[in-house]
Amino acid sequence: MPESSPNCRDCVHYYITHDVSFPYGCRAMDFKSRRQPALDVQEASGAPCLAFQPKPPRPGA
Repeated sequence: MPESSPNCRDCVHYYITHDVSFPYGCRAMDFKSRRQPALDVQEASGAPCLAFQPKPPRPGA
């Protein structure tokens, strides 16, 4: 993943789908992808994902 792109796994909008063809999803932008959604966003817009919101810290971590 490019350094300017946020890591989808650390975003509250990221989820794993049950679709084998498109296993990764973004709830904020309402789409599924074969790769990390932030890569598709950066490729399409030329800018890093603006919907990224970090997940809250896990209790006890």
